[in-house]
Amino acid sequence: MKTAIEIARDIREGKRSSEDVVKESLAIIEAQNPALNAVLGVFSNTLDRARDIDRRLAAGEDVGVLGGVPVVLKDNMLVKGERCSAGSRILENYDATYDSTITKRLRDAGAVLIGRANMDEFAMGSSTENSHYGPTKNPWDISCVPGGSSGGSAAVVAAGFVPLAFGSDTGGSIRQPASLTGIVGLKPTYGRVSRYGLMAMASSLDQIGPFARTVEDAALALSVIQGDDPLDGTTVAGADVSVPELIDRDVTGLRVGVPKEYFVEGMDERVRQNVMDAVAVFEKAGAEIVDISLPTSPYALAAYYVVMPCEVSSNLGRFDGIRYGYSSSGSTLLETYERSRGEGFGKEVQRRILLGTFALSKGYYDAYYKKALKVRTLLKRDFDEAFKQVDVIVGPTSPSVAWKLGEKFADPLAMYLSDIYTVSANLATVPAMSIPCGFVDGLPVGLQLTAKPFAESTLFRAGAFYQSATDWHNQTPG
Repeated sequence: MKTAIEIARDIREGKRSSEDVVKESLAIIEAQNPALNAVLGVFSNTLDRARDIDRRLAAGEDVGVLGGVPVVLKDNMLVKGERCSAGSRILENYDATYDSTITKRLRDAGAVLIGRANMDEFAMGSSTENSHYGPTKNPWDISCVPGGSSGGSAAVVAAGFVPLAFGSDTGGSIRQPASLTGIVGLKPTYGRVSRYGLMAMASSLDQIGPFARTVEDAALALSVIQGDDPLDGTTVAGADVSVPELIDRDVTGLRVGVPKEYFVEGMDERVRQNVMDAVAVFEKAGAEIVDISLPTSPYALAAYYVVMPCEVSSNLGRFDGIRYGYSSSGSTLLETYERSRGEGFGKEVQRRILLGTFALSKGYYDAYYKKALKVRTLLKRDFDEAFKQVDVIVGPTSPSVAWKLGEKFADPLAMYLSDIYTVSANLATVPAMSIPCGFVDGLPVGLQLTAKPFAESTLFRAGAFYQSATDWHNQTPG
């Protein structure tokens, strides 16, 4: 499939109709999705939307920068009148009553929303095996996981269902599956993109971002969805975004930081080599390679798995089986709550709710939650100091390539360790992006680029250069 930029241009120039593009996308989904389980459902009136784009174009109207381009949303972003379950049994019959801000902005830009992508239940997982609707498979090897929690969104782009998809990233849930499926995945700065209409997991960490095959497509997607929103008080107005066609690909003098803490025992040596080969590409092009330290980063994963469950415990209290969603009746109100939540939530969600509730309880708040917040502050300071020395920080996105389905499913700690390089960006609220940088045993490896807050343009500059100098992003699953 062509890129989003190419498809939008073809439609504007009359080379293809939006209806034909969308029909092709739907045909690919029908043929290939049964093997991948990446798309949970196709939205109603999709073809009507595509035909309306064609009609408006014929009338000489401006249909937007994504006019006619098919996109997929993660199953935790609301589209009015459409099913939205967050991959959970507790919301298996829930139809959204309003549009999320990202839904509105994509439609305003002319995008055709195709359907909803599979995900780990309530975005809790690193493999998309926790979904109530079964696991998603990796297009490169269907015996392997695609990463998570946005594994369905990553898989639909990697497999060529659509050129753009959107996910949410709380601790790496965009970047890690992008790495494992060989595509681009961007987590914007916290506050860059509105979370209104995104089902909350951990409100101080969640951020919506795009999946794409190219950095330019990711930049275009961000330009559409970013910006201040009165419905989300954490959004920031006036932040700059790169124009895809004008991204600077010259990295001469770019200061590239390589943290010593990101290359330690436990990561696959072949992944390390791929990442260092990528660093050499930057150096050869005139970038300045700087050895740096992020001394608090070894504690980031532990801090994350305290902060995140605490916010999960608070946010998921609304799913009580009374107001909406799955309900199981009991003889008392308490029994109704217990049955509805016990039957409606999967084991991983229950595990994180219990962990967070424990950490927030009397006698443990100071020992766990308060201490984790102190670590978060120190980590933020580490990044602030690092960005006085460098423009961008590089390292691996994941310590390994995709693993086999079921391999880590019964071992939560092993699964959590797959997020070791990604959680820091969420805790520090900085932007980060994964781009493909090689293969190990036929499976993709991701290079993570991190910049200071609201410096996504630096990520795009570095990423676009790397894609112009290499061919990894052009490789597609057989």
